[in-house]
Amino acid sequence: MSTKPIERVCIVGATGRLGGAFAKALLHTRKHTVTALTRADSTGQLPEGIKAVKVDYEDESSIVEALKGQQLLVITLGVGAPQDLHGRIAAAAAKAGVPKVMPNAYGYPMDKDNLDEEDTFAVGVLAQVEEVQRLGLSTIILSCGIWYEWSLALGEPWFGFTIKDRKVTMFDDGKKILTVSTWEQCGRALSGLLSLPESGASPCVDDFKNSSILINSFRVSQRDMLDSLHRVMGTSDSDWDITYESVEKRMQDGAAELQKGIRTGFAKILYGRAFHVAKQNSDYAATRQMHNGILGLPKEDLDEATKRAVDMVQSGWTPFA
Repeated sequence: MSTKPIERVCIVGATGRLGGAFAKALLHTRKHTVTALTRADSTGQLPEGIKAVKVDYEDESSIVEALKGQQLLVITLGVGAPQDLHGRIAAAAAKAGVPKVMPNAYGYPMDKDNLDEEDTFAVGVLAQVEEVQRLGLSTIILSCGIWYEWSLALGEPWFGFTIKDRKVTMFDDGKKILTVSTWEQCGRALSGLLSLPESGASPCVDDFKNSSILINSFRVSQRDMLDSLHRVMGTSDSDWDITYESVEKRMQDGAAELQKGIRTGFAKILYGRAFHVAKQNSDYAATRQMHNGILGLPKEDLDEATKRAVDMVQSGWTPFA
């Protein structure tokens, strides 16, 4: 039993948006030694103060050596990562003796006993979590819902908004509420968790072992998002091209696009499921106790988060470059 906070944390994907938010928040507390695993040819920028260790992800011994002595491994991987990479990293962590892993399972809470088998994304994510646990490692899942700024700035296939052209496709009536989080809130959640003792009296990190931390920033509908955009951009409904589409049609169109190899079809399916009336856990903050208070998370301003998304679009941000 260790009543001290976890000190040694390793992050996979620290040059990315979420991994970067984790790294910055942890470094800010000055309580942790943060290590980032990076590819030898990586050109991504790491936050100042983080220790970079170059690894060959095709060479397990390289990963094992880099992970020795770490107390927590945080995995953040993009959608384009090889499907078996998560498992290979977890296997290396087990051989290195890393006791705890935060797997690449950021999103809505998943219940294996009540899982929609047609939701192949959730099925795949849950399989990754179970794979880590079968290796004898403890998992801590950060359930944060959909990332707000990312999804708002990405374009029509995601939240339905094309900010640059002032167009929005409302799904059904546009009033279905989702639980969402900002990257900054996710970073604060991890740093808040790791500021707690690893074990001992509650609250402690081990309270969440093989379980989930539930956090959020906002509960919002598309209508709420559009109203926030109006406040940020100084517009009104008359300045926007607003159309309506059923969630069912959107998901069907997404499936048809995906069959043709159009990648954005996957986004339409994934986000369509979130906006589906029957999918109650997409607004889990309405029915479940959040851990924001335990982690010391602040109440955020929706318009500030919306402005960050607008600024991303106006700066020419390219997410998949």
